[in-house]
Amino acid sequence: MINKEIAKMLNQQINLELHSGYLYMEFANYYEDNKLSGFAHWYVLQAGEEYGHAMKIRQFMIDAGERVMFTKLEGPAVSFKDAKSPLLEGLKHEQFITRSIYDIYEKALEVKDHLTAEFLHWFIEEQGEEETNAQTNIDKFELSGGTGSALYLLDKEMGGRQE
Repeated sequence: MINKEIAKMLNQQINLELHSGYLYMEFANYYEDNKLSGFAHWYVLQAGEEYGHAMKIRQFMIDAGERVMFTKLEGPAVSFKDAKSPLLEGLKHEQFITRSIYDIYEKALEVKDHLTAEFLHWFIEEQGEEETNAQTNIDKFELSGGTGSALYLLDKEMGGRQE
């Protein structure tokens, strides 16, 4: 059994992960609308990862005998001024998710819910990778200057992402 307060936090995290998928699909839509299909591809795969994270937490809760509850997801209300904006928003969002995971982890340690604390180690490591990837995308975009053939090549690179 896991701590009931932790179970509530994990339920909230499931919904945050699903919302992340929605947000990244909105990024993909923006990039498709702006003829940057490689960037769109990258975010479609990223959305899939977020859904996978939600399902991993869901299964952990089920295995622990806890009830999983989904909440209504609102579509993200975002608009972008340029192709760099979703990248910046992505990093900001990953930092938000990292803080949320840390909050659950710290609470699990506080209440001595060692099972959940151990489970969250994977997510802590994953969030480190997510933030690094988001920052790398920003760095590459800035290096490209966001225009012309450099942007074309970066879009092509983003489109080559495998899983």
